Amino acid sequence: MAIKATMIDYLEAGLRGASMRQATIANNIANLGTPGYRRVAASFEARLAKAMANGDKVDFAELAKDVMNPKNTPVAANGNDVILEMEIGEMVKNIGMQKTYLRLLAKKYQGMEA
Repeated sequence: MAIKATMIDYLEAGLRGASMRQATIANNIANLGTPGYRRVAASFEARLAKAMANGDKVDFAELAKDVMNPKNTPVAANGNDVILEMEIGEMVKNIGMQKTYLRLLAKKYQGMEA
């Protein structure tokens, strides 16, 4: 019989996914001027939602499979498709998600102490 996941497991998975996304955004920004570089993006929410719907634990190694090359931005003459403003917007949004996961996780742990 499989062990069912807890809300803490899902919050931890969300936090790890958001950290992974932050790393991909930082990598994109670092390669802003690299000729031929194509941006990468992390999209783990579908995997997390499926695990939650099934009551399964999230395999953290599987989260890394959700890093992909979306190829949905215009490519400059040097073959690079990183748009700094877009990456900064993604970073701000992701920081908000990280804060949300951390606050919810803190609340769960506070509830366990009481």
